[in-house]
Amino acid sequence: MPAAFDLVIRAAAAIVDDRQVAACVGVRAGRIVAITPYDEDAVSERVIGLGDDVVLLPGLVDSHVHVNEPGRTEWEGFATATRAAAAGGITTIIDMPLNSVPPTVDVEALSAKRAAAQGQCYVDVGFWGGAVPGNLGRLRPLHEAGVFGFKCFLLHSGVDEFPALDNAGMRAALAELAAFDGLLIVHAEDAHSIETAPDPYGPRYADFLASRPRAAEQTAIAAVIAGARETRGRAHVLHLADADAIAMLRQARTDGTRVTVETCPHYLTFSAEEVPDGATEFKCCPPIREGENRDRLWEGLCSGDIDCVVSDHSPSKPALKRQDTGDFGAAWGGISSLQLALPAVWTGARQRGASLVDVVGWMAERPAALAGLTRKGRIAVGYDADFAVFAPDETFVVDPARLEHRHALTPYAGRKLSGIVRRSWVRGRETGSQPFGQLLTRGDA
Repeated sequence: MPAAFDLVIRAAAAIVDDRQVAACVGVRAGRIVAITPYDEDAVSERVIGLGDDVVLLPGLVDSHVHVNEPGRTEWEGFATATRAAAAGGITTIIDMPLNSVPPTVDVEALSAKRAAAQGQCYVDVGFWGGAVPGNLGRLRPLHEAGVFGFKCFLLHSGVDEFPALDNAGMRAALAELAAFDGLLIVHAEDAHSIETAPDPYGPRYADFLASRPRAAEQTAIAAVIAGARETRGRAHVLHLADADAIAMLRQARTDGTRVTVETCPHYLTFSAEEVPDGATEFKCCPPIREGENRDRLWEGLCSGDIDCVVSDHSPSKPALKRQDTGDFGAAWGGISSLQLALPAVWTGARQRGASLVDVVGWMAERPAALAGLTRKGRIAVGYDADFAVFAPDETFVVDPARLEHRHALTPYAGRKLSGIVRRSWVRGRETGSQPFGQLLTRGDA
């Protein structure tokens, strides 16, 4: 008799339907087709029994990753980024429209991006488009070509080929996208607030922090909320660092404005007080803020006011981090964290009484929902058979030499974290030496 399943995984602990339960998960043709009690008999070509020390998670979804290929592959590329994702239990990423060259601001650039990614990906990969001055008429064609939404900046992006929108341009993009229910994701820092802030140059982290004031986030987020309310469009605030903005986001949603928000592992892990002067590996924008702010971000996450946690993996060549001078103003602003996102978040979550069910909601279910990935982020019948085997009680000290990112520079170096990813599967195939990830398009994912 032919096998009923291609693969069966027996897990003494699995996250299913917002609970941690013992389960037997049956897979056929890359999809989950059955979830039965742990001890139920199952006919399969392969049966994998997991140990009592691990939990079967749905593969995580990271909707904020800068791969940078083509054009800046020396910063990061699809092969290295997706190997890092797989090693960290992330089985789907959505690639940002910058810092690649060309940026993904039209269909031709999307084709170039997809061609560069083809055959290199160890996990499934989708793509955001970009909203920049002058490409309003190109948004619908990009949407129809399968991007998951559109990113814009409200201040200089850091690369000249991806210019910022002013508030009027942002509202115009929101209005255009509202016509087909597209999503605008926004780097929300106000240009004027930063232009009038103190000079960021030098090795003192306190000076860099003063150059990116909380008011810059608050002013920009207020503009995003107003734009979404006026246009009835959908907006998403990227990488929230300022906990003071949570109240206005909560009120906006209470009022019916369609706005969501994410934060990142580095804002939940580090505090400004512990960043040494000259330690430019900690530079990101918006910046890592004070410890009390970090604690309030956790409160917002646990209360549901913050929707999800994603990496904002934003690597560069190490020389661009200017460790030779320790100059925060001159250094590239970005943190490489793709492989470490899950243990970093779990380390903080368990200290605060949160569970793996919570972490799966923040890092799998809700990022998938944000991007409209209807078969990702859950262990459920009909979903893709994407899994991560996670040992939550194991600890490790971060050794940059063991990371799969193209460059090993990371602020997590030497930090003790909880939780180790033992194995991962994408659509029923275990990740490993061969790239078999698919390129995803909106509507078929």
